[in-house]
Amino acid sequence: MCDTFVAVGNATKDGSVIFAKNSDREPNEAHQIVIIPAADHPRGSQVTCTYRQIPQVEHTYAILLAKPFWIWGSEMGANEYGVTIGNEAVFTKIPVEKKGGLIGMDFIRLALERSQTAYDAMMWIIHLLEEYGQGGNCGFSHPFYYHNSFILADSQEAWVLETAGKFWAAEKVKSVRSISNGLTIGSDYDMASDHLVEFAIEKGWCKSKADFHFARCYSDKLYTTLSDSRKRQQDSQCQLEAIAGDITILDAMQILRSHNGRQKSFSPDFGLLGSDVCMHAGFGPVRGSQTTGSMVSKLNGAGTTHWLTGTASPCLSLFKPVWIDTGIPQEETPATGVFHEGNLFWRHELVHRKLVLNYPELSEGIHKDIAQIQYSWVQDFESQTNQSGGNRREMTVSCFQKDEEMRQKWIAQLSQLNYENKVSPFYSMAWMKLNRQAKMPEI
Repeated sequence: MCDTFVAVGNATKDGSVIFAKNSDREPNEAHQIVIIPAADHPRGSQVTCTYRQIPQVEHTYAILLAKPFWIWGSEMGANEYGVTIGNEAVFTKIPVEKKGGLIGMDFIRLALERSQTAYDAMMWIIHLLEEYGQGGNCGFSHPFYYHNSFILADSQEAWVLETAGKFWAAEKVKSVRSISNGLTIGSDYDMASDHLVEFAIEKGWCKSKADFHFARCYSDKLYTTLSDSRKRQQDSQCQLEAIAGDITILDAMQILRSHNGRQKSFSPDFGLLGSDVCMHAGFGPVRGSQTTGSMVSKLNGAGTTHWLTGTASPCLSLFKPVWIDTGIPQEETPATGVFHEGNLFWRHELVHRKLVLNYPELSEGIHKDIAQIQYSWVQDFESQTNQSGGNRREMTVSCFQKDEEMRQKWIAQLSQLNYENKVSPFYSMAWMKLNRQAKMPEI
């Protein structure tokens, strides 16, 4: 389960386009950040995606991907032209193909490699969807099948694209817009696939074109309800609308860190469903995912800056600035599904998995550190996008180093504390099992 939103120029403080997304996956499904350079390819060659091959283009653009470690594509990413995309799992009445197609993360990477604008990226996804369909397991340790929705943005505009099988509808963003794990486009769309309405009438999902509503007609009600997507989507949408015209990068980060208005009293074992934008895994079949990585992008003509956590739980993470042309610090060890101290994601889990057992008491000091550092970074670096590549590279390295320093500080503090386990027994048991599977050490 995930959440993605965008604010176009008339809704932001400085006229830039701001994109943001939380990637919610299984807790042991490590997240990673990669930069893939532009490349030329032989005419007639093929590209191997997660489950299938398709024809390759002769030139692919440089891309930044924030992704589950085992998937070819990504849940969010950007390219050298500032095109930025995020996807959401959605559940529809169209039967899901379990193999042979492209998955949502494949569509993102393929579109980023081939597009110079958000509109072009959307048209690439539509073309690939209609040509090859969508399907295949998207789950790490448990099979998980779904269709996809997307937000696609560049420095000039943004689009929402929602799909059901090979059917789709698209809406141009006018101000602020959020999506979650359910269809949201109604009857006021700007573009749609052929026979979208006629198919719904034929199936008896509506009586006429006047009665047609894409989300109402095509949504699977059970799975959409269990995803708790409406509550999360309304939460992020309302937060955006409340500050529309004055939205900043820091605001976007804060929304991704939000817990449905319960920031001070929040405990991650609360609730049966995943109802927070900042998702925390819990006990039960519908609390199996959490935010494993987050991304905020500021897109404008003067320069594009991407801010990524590379770690789980944005409420406990720092967003670090990244530019595609200057790279990122290399991981000592690639991400996998088990703990390794040489990997950023897993080092951060030493903090995160200790805190979930007594979040209200243990997180307060970390929240203060994050707020102070994040504010200073944004203030220092948002005006630096026109600096030389070497200077921007130094900024990225410096922030990743500071991030590591703070993590070591937090681990040291936590290791010295005597505290009571405040979560429910079932929640504690769920995390004990996850930690065994990941071979997590004790702090």
